[in-house]
Amino acid sequence: MIKAGIVGATGYAGAELARLLSQHPQAELAAASSVSFTGQRLSEIYPAYYQLCDIVCGTQEEAVEKSDVVFAALPHGLSQELAAECFEQGKAFIDLGADFRLKNEEDYQKWYNGTFAHPELHGQAAYGLPELFRDEIRGKKIVANPGCFTTAVPLALAPALAGGFIEYKGIVADCKTGVTGAGRGLTQNTHFAELNESCSAYKVASHRHNPEMEQSLRRISGKDVTVTFVPHLLPVNRGILATCYARLKDGATPDEVRAAYEKKYAGEYFIRLLPEGKAADIRNVRLSNFCDISLHFDPHDSMLIAISAIDNMVKGAAGQAVQNMNLLFGLDEKTGLTAISPAF
Repeated sequence: MIKAGIVGATGYAGAELARLLSQHPQAELAAASSVSFTGQRLSEIYPAYYQLCDIVCGTQEEAVEKSDVVFAALPHGLSQELAAECFEQGKAFIDLGADFRLKNEEDYQKWYNGTFAHPELHGQAAYGLPELFRDEIRGKKIVANPGCFTTAVPLALAPALAGGFIEYKGIVADCKTGVTGAGRGLTQNTHFAELNESCSAYKVASHRHNPEMEQSLRRISGKDVTVTFVPHLLPVNRGILATCYARLKDGATPDEVRAAYEKKYAGEYFIRLLPEGKAADIRNVRLSNFCDISLHFDPHDSMLIAISAIDNMVKGAAGQAVQNMNLLFGLDEKTGLTAISPAF
C-alpha cells in the first residue's frame, strides 16, 4: 500500500483528496496536517467523513515522515520548502498549488509576486496533465498539479492546435466555474446572498491561470499561442465549463478536426469526446475525474467552438493529483478514480 499524506487537508482540495484516497484500493491516507485544526479529526470538520475518514490532523513534519507521497494543498508560496524537504527524504511530492506550474521565474514573479527558492527543483518538476504530458511525469519526484481552468482549456484545444487546424492568435476561452474554486475562505462575492441567482465575470484579462494555459498550449503547438481568458462565477458548488473559440485555418474541415480529436484521445479513459450534436455539461462529470469534450463548428465565420466540462475539485484538482500519484507509482491511472457521476 502506498502511504499518502496531505498537507492542508482541511481545505476543499485537501478534503477531496482525503475522500478519494480513503477509497483507493492501493493507497492509504497515512497522515493529514492542518495549521487551523491540529489535533482534530477530519470528520469533525467534514461530518460526511464520520467513521469513514476519522484521521487526526497532525503537523506537516508528521505528514512527511509517515508518507511515501505528500500532497500539498496549500496557497501559493508555501510549497517550495516542503518540496525540498520531501525531495531530500526521497518522498514523492505532488503540489496542488501554483509554486511549480510556471517554468519561467519571471512569470511567477509577475503573477504570484514570488521567486524560485530552489531553481534546481523547478528544473526537475513535471507538469502533471497526464493526457498531454504523460511521458514527462513518469519517474519524477515532483509534480505540479494543474489547476481547473488550466486543465479544461488545454484539453479542449490540444488536438486542434497540435494538428495546425486553428489560428494561434485570437483564441478566446470563456469559462464558468463553481464556487469551490475560490477556496474555503469566505469573501463577499461567495456569500450566498451575493452568489445566488447571479453569474458574473471576474479577474477579466488578469487571471493567474492565463499564462499557465498559454504555456501548455505553446508546448503542444510549438507556436506563440495567445488566449483571451474570461472566467465567470456560477452559483453552483462544482464544475468548470470552458467554451473555447478559435478560427479555423483556410482549408480545415470539421471532419478532419474531429478525426484529430478522435485520434489524440483514443484510449484516454478520462476523456469523453461526445457525439456530434451533444454539448458538454458540468452535471455529467460531477464527482468524477472525467473531462467531457464537445465540438461545434460555425460555418458563418469559420469558427471552431470546443467545449470541455470537468469537476474542478476532481479532474481540476484532487482527482488529477491521484491520477498523477498512480503514474508515479506504476499503477493503472484510473485506479481509485472510476466513479461515475450521479444521473441527476
